[in-house]
Amino acid sequence: MAVVIENVKDFNTDHIFDCGQCFRFEKEEDGSWTGTAFDRMTNVRFEPYGGADPGDDAGPGRLVIESADDTETEALWRSYFDLDRDYGAIKKELAERDPVIEEATRCGYGIRILKQDPWETALSFIISQNNNIPRIKKCIESVAANFGDKIGEFRGRTFFSLPSAGKLAQLEETDLGCCRLGYRAKYIIETAKVLAEDKCRRLNELASEEVSSEEAFEYISELAGVGPKVANCILLFGLSKYDRFPIDVWMKRVMSDLYGYPENDLSAMADFAGKTYGKWGGIAQQYLFYFARSRGDSGRG
Repeated sequence: MAVVIENVKDFNTDHIFDCGQCFRFEKEEDGSWTGTAFDRMTNVRFEPYGGADPGDDAGPGRLVIESADDTETEALWRSYFDLDRDYGAIKKELAERDPVIEEATRCGYGIRILKQDPWETALSFIISQNNNIPRIKKCIESVAANFGDKIGEFRGRTFFSLPSAGKLAQLEETDLGCCRLGYRAKYIIETAKVLAEDKCRRLNELASEEVSSEEAFEYISELAGVGPKVANCILLFGLSKYDRFPIDVWMKRVMSDLYGYPENDLSAMADFAGKTYGKWGGIAQQYLFYFARSRGDSGRG
C-alpha cells in the first residue's frame, strides 16, 4: 500500500529523521527511511520533480509512503509530517530576525516537526537523557522487542510496537534490565504508572491548541525523571508546542559557539530564544541542532 502526496515543499527525509526528534526510523541503502509510526511499518522517500538529487534543496517534489497497512490515508501522513504548515514562510521569518539562524535554515532546509504520539515521545526522551542517538535507538528498540507486540515483517526486518504505559506500569525496575536503560528504568516505570492511571488521557489532551505551553510544561515536569530539557522535548515533539526551546548539552555548545553565551548560562539562552524566535523557538532549535550535527557533533544529550 502506498500513499503519494504531490507538490511537497521544504522537505528532506535525512533532515527530518536525523535531527534528533524521533528514533524509530533507519536509512536504507536507496536513501529512503524505514521505521514505525502509529504502529505502522512504513518506508518514506522523497522524489524532487525534474529528477534532482533528493539531497539538494531542489524545490517541490513527490512524497511516497509505502506501508504494509492497507488502511493508509493521506490525511494521516499530512498530519504526521506537518505538511499543511508553511515552513518556507517560517524560515523567512526566522532569517529576518537573525543571520545565524538564516545559515542554519539553509543547512537543514528540509526539517519538519513530526506530530508524534505523546506517549512514545515521553518514553523516548526519558531514555534520551545523557545518551547519544545510536544508543537511544538501541534502547527504544529493545524495550519494543522485549515488551511490545510484534507488528510484522517489512522490508526484511521485524517490527514491534512500543508497550503502552499500562503495560510498563505492571513491571518492576529489574524487569527492564535486559534493555540496558540504567537509572532511566526507574523513571520509566514511575512515569508509566502515573500516565496509566487515566490511560494517557491527560497527556494526549495537552496537544490541544487550547492548552497553553506553560500549562503543558507544568504537567510534564511533574513526571519522574523529567527535567526542563526533557519536558521541552516532549512538548515540542509530542505535543506541538512550537515555542519550546530545549537546551541540551549540544545546544549549549551551539549557543556558545554561534552566539557567545557561556555554556552554563541557560537562562540567558532561553531568554534570547524567546525574544528572537518567539512562537517558532522549537523549529529554530531543530535548525540549529541539525546545523551543529552537520559540523561534526552527534547525540542528543
